[in-house]
Amino acid sequence: MSQQINYALSRLFDKHRIVFWYDTKQELRGDFEAVSIPDVEKLEIANNEYGLKHRILREAPEQKFLLYKEGPQPEDLDNWLLDVQLAHGEFRTDQVAIWLSELELGLEFAEVAQAHAEFFQAIKRKEALKKLLKPDDTAGQLRLKMLAVCAGSEPRMDSIVEYLLDESCQLSAVSDQLGEKFRLIQRCNLDAFFWEQMTRLYGYISDTPSIRDFVIQLFKDSYYQNFTDHCTLTADSLVFLKRWKDSRQFEQGFETLSAECAEVLGIEQDLDKRDFRDLVELDYFRLIDQKIISDLVRAVVGRTVTSGDVALWVRQRRQGHWYGEFRHLYEAIEFAARFVQMLGEARLTMESLSDGVQRYSRSWYQLDQLYRKFTYHVRMSGQASLMGELSEQVENLYSNNYLLKLGDGFQVHVDAAPRWEAYPVVQQKAFFEHWVRPYLRKDKRICVIISDAMRYEIGDELLGLIRQEDRYSAELEPALSTLPSYTQLGMAALLPNKSLAIADNDTGTVLVDGQSSQGTVNRTKILQAALDGRGQAVKAEDFMQLNREDSRELLKGNDVLYIYHNRIDHTGDKMHSEGQAFEAAEQTLDDLIRLIKKLTAANANNLLITADHGFIYQNRELDESDFLGDVVSGDDIRYRDRRFVLGKGLSASPAFHHFSSQQLGLDGDMEVQIPKSINRLRLKGSGSRFVHGGASLQEVVIPVLKVNKKRQSDVSAVEVDILRGASSVITSGQLAVTLYQSGPVTEKVQPRNLRAGIYTQSGELISDSHELSFDLTSENPRERELQVRFVLSRKADEANGQEVFLRLEEQHAGTSHYKEYKSLRYLMRRSFTSDFDF
Repeated sequence: MSQQINYALSRLFDKHRIVFWYDTKQELRGDFEAVSIPDVEKLEIANNEYGLKHRILREAPEQKFLLYKEGPQPEDLDNWLLDVQLAHGEFRTDQVAIWLSELELGLEFAEVAQAHAEFFQAIKRKEALKKLLKPDDTAGQLRLKMLAVCAGSEPRMDSIVEYLLDESCQLSAVSDQLGEKFRLIQRCNLDAFFWEQMTRLYGYISDTPSIRDFVIQLFKDSYYQNFTDHCTLTADSLVFLKRWKDSRQFEQGFETLSAECAEVLGIEQDLDKRDFRDLVELDYFRLIDQKIISDLVRAVVGRTVTSGDVALWVRQRRQGHWYGEFRHLYEAIEFAARFVQMLGEARLTMESLSDGVQRYSRSWYQLDQLYRKFTYHVRMSGQASLMGELSEQVENLYSNNYLLKLGDGFQVHVDAAPRWEAYPVVQQKAFFEHWVRPYLRKDKRICVIISDAMRYEIGDELLGLIRQEDRYSAELEPALSTLPSYTQLGMAALLPNKSLAIADNDTGTVLVDGQSSQGTVNRTKILQAALDGRGQAVKAEDFMQLNREDSRELLKGNDVLYIYHNRIDHTGDKMHSEGQAFEAAEQTLDDLIRLIKKLTAANANNLLITADHGFIYQNRELDESDFLGDVVSGDDIRYRDRRFVLGKGLSASPAFHHFSSQQLGLDGDMEVQIPKSINRLRLKGSGSRFVHGGASLQEVVIPVLKVNKKRQSDVSAVEVDILRGASSVITSGQLAVTLYQSGPVTEKVQPRNLRAGIYTQSGELISDSHELSFDLTSENPRERELQVRFVLSRKADEANGQEVFLRLEEQHAGTSHYKEYKSLRYLMRRSFTSDFDF
């Protein structure tokens, strides 16, 4: 006790020169006599008031005094030292006074401490409260901080409510139990204050208030305020819900209570009668996304919406809480809409074999790309039933209106061509001389990445990914693969060569200048023979395992390095995994970006990326009509696959196109037969949906990417402007603002993500906050405008008559901190009628 008294008195003397101590119960004289505080003189009040007054005010006006009286404080009229006491401090020794002393709080907080005595019983709660206290705290702020300690939150009502809601979501929906935190609030007699604040801030009023009841009203008002004016809560409640919804910490609690409230409020039934267009800005319930997706699927199937509309709606949904869960469905719907619209506008005609190759590499390939992206996202969504009708439509359009139609049209020109060539498109067998040799003439090292079965449309997507990387430039050209379009011949054609020949056996092996090209060992021999020993072939997985020093040494020791990557073909060529071909394509893009970065880190500045062949893929199981009933016949059949046959003396058939080696630019007398259009041969133990070897555009048009690493940064983020309206004065509870993306996003002008809100001059947020992504690619300026509506909180009233700022903030890379990007000043001038805006 003496130690506590000594400490409490010391704190009082930090504020006062004179401290009075009335020992009302006459039991603390010993403690008084034991007090020892440096520079403090102890005096006792015992009918000597006049002398004491002269001593402390005249004789020693700078000295500190502790004035002790054994007994109660006299009545004010009888207290000769009352004026001195009122001007200085008083030490009290009851429990409340000790608590206040420990917390360095004045006696004006005695009523608060008395009313909430239970709170101060625990040392941990007092210690936690003390860390939050500030010298200018009011009684209301003290109670708020006590609430925060009970809830384990920050000393703000929104934070307190978040923590209480998080605890509530862990309780059974039908349980009458209270969470431990709220029971503590009740024990500390803080519940009345809590509900007063809930009424003051959020407008929540109930005869039997509860956290569960509040959250139901919160979801109800926030949802229905978009369709009706009959809402009971304030605008601050909507601001709170948006903050809570977007909080990573409380995400699970929000989702749990959102699902519970959706059931209580009958949201599913209400959504049935809503148009999905009226819901695209709402994300309070998971059911909203399900409703929008379901209706969007039907709209795309029925072709009642444009691909531009779908893209806009999907972009709006990206800002929503549930987008991550439904991302693959939204992406699939958008790709489907684009595919349907593009196919409807496409003219799949050509004048010649060369014209067909060039038109494919300019535009038609995008239909294969859109189909691949759609199919991939449907598979990743795991929602085959939901997407069934749309998938069926896309599959039918792709197979019948595009793939078969294009294959039949191209086959006409394949049949008419005397030789396999498509000038001016470069042939694959000229790859080394046309693309690699120019680097060697300039004494530059070159790395060649060959990704097995990376067809042209995948190369185009890779082009965009490379260009998005800082300091990387890339160009894409088409090349015409050799026929038949299978791995051994395509890989051989990419090596330096004077002659190519299919080996005269049943293996399908290809000879380069008489040397077998099978495997990296033989390919290294061919490269070294052409480059005086300064060439090497290596597998991508082996190169990726090298450390930085070893990878640099490998590049130093070779003028040309061929790196072989094989994920797409390895996956698609197997019956059990061919259905995962598009997943393999996505992984390949990631693999190649990592490989490119590892090469440039090892000082490789010039890279070429290409493929041995492309492929045809149809996601749906094939019909019998897709397989040829004709049996290949001939004197000497050496090798057969699903899309070609090798042999000698092969019999002519109208279902096949017959090539001699000379027509294909090959040495030897091997004959080749290829099923026309997109037809397949049956092959025991092989898949049928992923095939290559034939002459379709998807199989024979391959990408060649030239990649260069620059020394200086060439990537920037798109600029965003705030368009001021007709007035710079805020007069209501909401503010609508137009934000303008100054230009389209391109490979080198990248999206910009911003956080937007309205702030006071002191930096306090007085509205809801919006996370915005500016990633628009449209050339039309009107399509790059984004409308944002801010809801002002009650704190905005305190800024009435003052300047406030609409602030756009950008997250500092690699941190959780934000820096100001742009801001615009407004004058806050709200009247009492603004209370009725929500």
